[in-house]
Amino acid sequence: MAASLFTALAVVAPSGSAQDGPPGATRACSPWVRIDDFSDQLDKTTFSSVPVSELSGVTEDAAGHLLVVTDDSYEFELDARTRQPVAVMPMAYSDGTGLDAEAIAVDRDGTRLISDETQPSVNRFTPSGRYLGSLPVPDSLKVGQRATENLTFEGIALLAGKHVLVASIEGALKEDGSTIRRLQTWERTGRSGSFQLGSQYALQSDPGLDISDITSTPDGRLLVVERGYTAGVGNTVRLYLADLRHASDVSATPTVLAGQEGLRLVRTTLLADIADCPSLDATTRQPQANPLLDNIEGVTVTGRAPGGRLELLLLSDDNGHSTQITRLYSLTAHLPEVF
Repeated sequence: MAASLFTALAVVAPSGSAQDGPPGATRACSPWVRIDDFSDQLDKTTFSSVPVSELSGVTEDAAGHLLVVTDDSYEFELDARTRQPVAVMPMAYSDGTGLDAEAIAVDRDGTRLISDETQPSVNRFTPSGRYLGSLPVPDSLKVGQRATENLTFEGIALLAGKHVLVASIEGALKEDGSTIRRLQTWERTGRSGSFQLGSQYALQSDPGLDISDITSTPDGRLLVVERGYTAGVGNTVRLYLADLRHASDVSATPTVLAGQEGLRLVRTTLLADIADCPSLDATTRQPQANPLLDNIEGVTVTGRAPGGRLELLLLSDDNGHSTQITRLYSLTAHLPEVF
């Protein structure tokens, strides 16, 4: 990926970057990203008798509410200021079957677009939780074809303007290179504005890491969270900036390999390795290179900071385990103009 480009750019921090701040500030994770705070306030709690656990995707709606989906088929609404739950709603298909919900985006009419990595599928729900249907998915991306169970649609994002929807495949497809991760898009067509299958792209992840979530930036690019876990060592979590422009459409390409001649992969730039962030006195219940780390699965943009920087919220999925933590991370990012 573009780690070498990051290294070259990292010699001097840009104006308004994470290294700015009061004298003695030590919250920089990299020249592009700083960590402002973290909170474990939701860890091992309940709301309306529902465990606030297994959080896997997060987004912000037009009213500024934070919406979080869980692996066990709930949607929580969090207060944008306090980050405390204010509402919870079960999510289910028309037959009552729950979702393995992994990511959420909100359409311009308030419709929830929620990925389920079981089939996989991208599903439409009303704000009240009524199932409206699902988007078409190429056969090649389905489990039993080329996708691997539990490694399918882990991330979802509406690009700026809300005309293009993107879903990220968590792991490599069969026949693709081990570090190749595909991105499927849908585009609005016709007067109804419904989504139809669009182009498919591929990016190269870091070895041993999968895509756990994506979110869109105001300038039409993507933030990509890559995550992995090594027993006895802990989690690795890296935040990348990705640009789909100029990438090849690989919809009809059965095998994509790193360095494949004639194919242009999605260009990426490393923004931060979360292990390099100051720990801020965080604690951990399992081995970690940095006690701040856990199983980070969600990311969204929550606002703009002075100087054009973006305010980000990341969250971790405790998988319902006592040794993992439900943790919220507040970061500020300055996006480099490298493309």
